[in-house]
Amino acid sequence: MNGNPQIENLGEIKLINLIEELVLKKTGKGLISDDAFFFKLKEEYSDHIIVLNSDMLVSTTDVPSQMSFYQIGRKAVIMNMSDLVVKSVKPKGIIISLGLPSSLRKKNFIEVMSGIIDCCVEFDLDYIGGDINETKELIINPTVFGFKHPSGILYRKGIKSGDILASNKKFGLTGVGFDILLNKRSDKKYFENYKRSIRSVLEPEISELEAFILAEKKFAVSSIDSSDGLSKSLQDLLISNPNLGFEIFFNEDLIDSEAFQYIEDFSIPLEDIVLNGGEEYIHLFIINPNDFIEAQKEIQAKGGQLFRIGRVISEKKIYILKDGKLSVIKNYGFEHFSK
Repeated sequence: MNGNPQIENLGEIKLINLIEELVLKKTGKGLISDDAFFFKLKEEYSDHIIVLNSDMLVSTTDVPSQMSFYQIGRKAVIMNMSDLVVKSVKPKGIIISLGLPSSLRKKNFIEVMSGIIDCCVEFDLDYIGGDINETKELIINPTVFGFKHPSGILYRKGIKSGDILASNKKFGLTGVGFDILLNKRSDKKYFENYKRSIRSVLEPEISELEAFILAEKKFAVSSIDSSDGLSKSLQDLLISNPNLGFEIFFNEDLIDSEAFQYIEDFSIPLEDIVLNGGEEYIHLFIINPNDFIEAQKEIQAKGGQLFRIGRVISEKKIYILKDGKLSVIKNYGFEHFSK
């Protein structure tokens, strides 16, 4: 193990040097060594506001045992970018604070950083710097930022009764993926039959296209990402839009085919997989019904997707419309510190 020591045998300075070497190798840019970090504003941002998001990844709560260190690093960036992209804000820079257990191996540290930096390169995101500290478990706490004129941002508020609820992907994949990975379903057929579901957990993806088109064309009035699960995300939308609710169309426009297939193998309620899966990074949009068809055509023409999955109602509840029958959602998914 001499060639792959624990990071406690390297020290903070060597770890920082490793990060600088990786950034230079992968981006061709060097990091600025100083007490603070700098991002040069272009003239085009003169009438813009800064938009930031910081979403912490903690290994014990956010990382399945099957996830590689490279995938962990990449996910930490994706989960932060999603909250900006859904608002139609292009992420421009990232600062990351790392909590590292002293027993972490050098090889695994490099894999984490490679996942982070490769994702930054993929989305043209400037890795600016951050902080390192010793912790009991692996913690990655990025802050991602971008710039946008206030008039072009999709906020949570602004919806009204009769508006259409739309998404840029179908739900259920992560619910299936987490159930397979966390419940140790070891039969190889599940890993073969549900590759997309497992990949959605280990290698989450986001699409920038839909939010930017909907904002630019003024089709969408509101948006949110579904990383906390569909039911919780809709509940969060209603906090900003009091006295309104949703009716969700529980059909093939909402639900991925792998989720339908999965419930035939296990007696798991489809509602739990679809509504409370979480960490999908699917983007939800509220669209005026007069604009939906045009918005859908515009997005599909550019290679994107837009599905009509529900509507806004004037009652402060969230319903499922399934087989012609309405039922109220009572469970709003995972919440930190709740029992």
